[in-house]
Amino acid sequence: MRELIVEADGGSRGNPGPAGYGAVVIDAATGETLAEAAEYLGVTTNNVAEYSGLVAGLRAARDLDPTATVRVRMDSKLVVEQMSGRWQIKHPAMRPLAAEARSILPPDRVTYEWIPRAENKHADRLANEAMDAGKRGEQWSPSQSTADLDAGGAARSAAPVKGRGELRDQPQPTRSQTTPRSTPDVRATPEAPGSVAPLEGRGELRDQPQPTRTRTTPVATPDTNDIRAARNVASEAPTAGAAPPDLGTPTTFVLLRHGETPLTPQKRFSGSGGSDPALSDTGRDQADRVATALAARGTVQDVISSPLARCRETAAIVAARLGLDVRIEDGLRETDFGAWEGLTFAEVRERYPDDMSAWLSAPDAEPTGGGESFEAVAHRVGAARDELLAAHTGRTVLLVSHVTPIKTLVRLALGAPPEALFRMELSAASLSVVAYYGDGNASVRLLNDTSALR
Repeated sequence: MRELIVEADGGSRGNPGPAGYGAVVIDAATGETLAEAAEYLGVTTNNVAEYSGLVAGLRAARDLDPTATVRVRMDSKLVVEQMSGRWQIKHPAMRPLAAEARSILPPDRVTYEWIPRAENKHADRLANEAMDAGKRGEQWSPSQSTADLDAGGAARSAAPVKGRGELRDQPQPTRSQTTPRSTPDVRATPEAPGSVAPLEGRGELRDQPQPTRTRTTPVATPDTNDIRAARNVASEAPTAGAAPPDLGTPTTFVLLRHGETPLTPQKRFSGSGGSDPALSDTGRDQADRVATALAARGTVQDVISSPLARCRETAAIVAARLGLDVRIEDGLRETDFGAWEGLTFAEVRERYPDDMSAWLSAPDAEPTGGGESFEAVAHRVGAARDELLAAHTGRTVLLVSHVTPIKTLVRLALGAPPEALFRMELSAASLSVVAYYGDGNASVRLLNDTSALR
């Protein structure tokens, strides 16, 4: 039976913001690009864009060969885990999209695989091209696309596809239709893009005018590369004297580390795989002091907590003072530290020196006994961030969490490398603040503020 590979991606410059998707169908035996799909979606979230890319890619694969098996490769851990059935689909807006994706081909002929962002370059470029086209008031045009060339399509067609390690370029706004290599260009009527400033993030609901559906067109040939590159460069030239866009109200995450537990002053590893301690008397006092400070500010509109006891207790104390309910988000839980749970740093260094050295030097290294790597935590926290941004656009949200997730949110906002986690101090019951703007940028406004405790 023939095997096809679908690589898909989606993005939103804001979450929600101007969004688009890209998808590519590849012959697994030869590595040849068989079809491309991309579309500007108007204003929606990153998760919606990712699922839309998945749907378009599966449809394109079905149209090419309805009897083939399909291997889907995406850099969205959320979509891969949800479509594989390992994670629940909590957001109601995602369920219809997931159901649509499952209905395209028999489920037993479709498998899902997570890949690093660097290996999903082709779909990413298509998505960015579609968003760029939407920014210009157009739909994506295959005749102007350089995604296949930029992703190394010509060289790839000579060998079977096992993985794709090219580095992703910086996000270029783009996405839009389905384009088998050998079929004629069937143009769709462009839809007017949503009139908002570019945003980033990853999201869910399409709440702005939807662009026209995917269309089918041939992948452009290499000899047009220079012409299309020149057009793309020209389209990005800034307009002299143009006023900066109105980015609107940012979505603000107020990040509160839980109060102390009996393990905190002992500096013991206390993650999601351990004893799940409650707050100590000191920790409850800290939570009460932070609640007083936040109530005086009067800016928090929603409270969301890690499922672990120390965070739920901290969140409940603060939410009661603010007159708000607490929602639980599993993605905010602390790292699973495996066999290190309950041990001090010195004890781990003594018992598992090689594992500790690897963990401190490599983001994909796991704690002894099968705990979570920093890389795995970053994927989980990033997915939770994107869902929360989509659900709480323009609001100020208190996230009650732990050291690693909070440091990870700060690191991702700064675009800092993984080793930055070791260069931040985060005290119990401290407050940090990150604002997410409509142009896709994030601003770290506060880090490790403990003034409420003094």
